[in-house]
Amino acid sequence: MGNIIVLAILAAVFYYIFKSYSRYTDYSKEAFKNFSVTKEALQKSELGLFVALVAKVAKADGRVDALEAQLIGIMFDDISNVFPEPHKTKEILKEIFNEEKEVLHNTEQIAHMLATSIKRDKAKTQQFMGFLIQLAFVDGEVSKSEEEILQKIAQALEFDPNTYHAIFDKFEKMMQNIQPKANINDAYKLLGVNASDDMDTIKKAYRKLIREYHPDIIKSQGKDEAYMQEATAKTQEINQAYEMIKDAKK
Repeated sequence: MGNIIVLAILAAVFYYIFKSYSRYTDYSKEAFKNFSVTKEALQKSELGLFVALVAKVAKADGRVDALEAQLIGIMFDDISNVFPEPHKTKEILKEIFNEEKEVLHNTEQIAHMLATSIKRDKAKTQQFMGFLIQLAFVDGEVSKSEEEILQKIAQALEFDPNTYHAIFDKFEKMMQNIQPKANINDAYKLLGVNASDDMDTIKKAYRKLIREYHPDIIKSQGKDEAYMQEATAKTQEINQAYEMIKDAKK
């Protein structure tokens, strides 16, 4: 049943929502209206550095699975939309992600660069770490390699260990409380589809719901902790239902 209990980055997607973020509006089109969209500039920007860290966490257990990739893709959409030339920005962010996921030796260096870039702002640091911790729980549990990467990043960001463990424990308890759907009818109902629908129709409904409930580093601004928990739990339920339907359709 563990394969059915799914699995919500990003960064991801993503990446993340606490009451202290209610004033957090740094990432907007207005803030980036004069940004020159180049790979070098994006790599050095706060969000570019963050995408690099998302890549490290996503690949820490050896692979980026389909759900992680989808959620991170949504994160790319939302981040790129605050920059000029969104399409160009998204393609560069994907390039940064694909390069950085293949190397882990520079994780601490990038985290230090991010800490310097955000001037060790506590609210920003907490938002970034919350996103990364949630990303690590995508497959239902955090592997040893994922936790080691998270701790390296937290230390480099000078993130308070007590706060780190509090966030980590909150996600862990939330995952434990998510129950599998009782039956296939519940799964169809949750996705708003019928048993007679084909998988293309079901997949479209699934993706629409994932995008609706998927929280990320941009959408999380101004949201509170209750929103974060609801969005995360709902994403888990949607994925669980989709996996149950896929199994039934085989």
